Amino acid sequence: MDHAPRDDAQTSALPMSDPATPVGPAGPAGPTGPIDAAGPADPAEASGPSGCAPLRPTPAQLAWQRDGLGVFFHVGVNTFAGTEWSDGTLSPELFDPSDLDTDEWVRTAARLGARYVVLTAKHHDGFCLWPTATTDYSVASSPWKGGRGDVVGELAASCARYGMKLGLYASPWDRHAPQYEDPAAYDEFYLAQLRELLTDYCPVHEVWFDGAGSAGREYAWDRIGALLEELQPEAMVFTMGPATIRWIGNEDGLASDPVEYVTTSADLNAYDEDVLETAAPRYLPPECDVSLRTGWFWHEGEEPKSLAHLLAIHDRSIGLGANLLLNIPPDRRGRIDPADARRVEELAVALARRFGSPVRAQLGPDGARTHLVLPEESVIDHVELGECLEDGQRVTAHRVRAPDGALLAEGGTIGVRRIHRLAAPVTARRLSVELEGEGAVLERASVHHAADAPVPDPTITSRGRLERPEDDARGTAD
Repeated sequence: MDHAPRDDAQTSALPMSDPATPVGPAGPAGPTGPIDAAGPADPAEASGPSGCAPLRPTPAQLAWQRDGLGVFFHVGVNTFAGTEWSDGTLSPELFDPSDLDTDEWVRTAARLGARYVVLTAKHHDGFCLWPTATTDYSVASSPWKGGRGDVVGELAASCARYGMKLGLYASPWDRHAPQYEDPAAYDEFYLAQLRELLTDYCPVHEVWFDGAGSAGREYAWDRIGALLEELQPEAMVFTMGPATIRWIGNEDGLASDPVEYVTTSADLNAYDEDVLETAAPRYLPPECDVSLRTGWFWHEGEEPKSLAHLLAIHDRSIGLGANLLLNIPPDRRGRIDPADARRVEELAVALARRFGSPVRAQLGPDGARTHLVLPEESVIDHVELGECLEDGQRVTAHRVRAPDGALLAEGGTIGVRRIHRLAAPVTARRLSVELEGEGAVLERASVHHAADAPVPDPTITSRGRLERPEDDARGTAD
């Protein structure tokens, strides 16, 4: 594993969009409900997927989509108690990692090609991984570093060292705080916690509001939105409140075609039927989250998912135009489990073999068809496409054809990236892509020759709704 500071050239194993280009205007309006119902500043007249006006992404949204891959770190008192959801009564004395190394966490993420990481700064149990002034239920009351430790601070410093973007998960649901039973008092409490995180550990790239446990609960989203706008206006906001990105709707890391960026709703969590509605269509690109292991927190005896399973997740998240947030939970030492590190390395190598040597195509638009011209005749077993999103998502269907017109691949949306694994390799210098959707424009295309690289497991499916962890021994909750 590379121990040098991160260089973007090291991440070529992951299919990535071209560097960000100037994008058209858009922006959120004021909060109007569970999801802030922003509309376009200058909407185009044509319809995009599902007939919605093709709202344009903000520059920050499009940059986040181009990042593609993030890594989740679930760690806390649950790590030491062998549980997924605890009820806020576990002693902070449990939290005592013997060799916590956030540099190792970030190096592991960078080796995989991740552009950002997200830490559970506060999970549902209310235990805080920073020395907050709002409660004594934090690392300040733990034996780790004599109560003077700060996991959030150490990770922020590691991110700065390695050029990684920092995201923070701060659960709105808090099972420890006595204020939670008084919504007005809890709003003040939670706003104070958010102000600490957004002030002391900036810049923050993503703020993760988990919907678990919050069905039917209203928080002070208007004030939270104003705080985010004041302190971290470029941060992506996950699913709740002034959201700029949304949850894909399962904890298996799997999207499905079509992946539509404009929507009027988002699922709240994997345990309730609640759906968050917007007052108007919103540009809300999805993030798929999944754990490398069975559980979100590290548990003795669990093993990482198979390489073929992880490749299937990659192809059905990033490969369909969604972002992927892969959880790699630190163990009780505060280190990456050796078995997990080996699997991450296997995945990085497999992705490099599949996508590490792209052949860029020159694009020749021809009405609804775009010709792809390669520098020379090439063996092709994967085709990667990306549409122009500056004016919103436009492609509703597409087909990839060989020089003789034979259909090689087809699908619905393209979005920021779409990867097709062909049924059989072809040798060609020219391909063509037929686009459907008013104003649809292909921005880039490349082909890959994976040869005998590991292949994804085609049998992987989503588990759908899950049992709440307290009702199912330990469970697999986020």
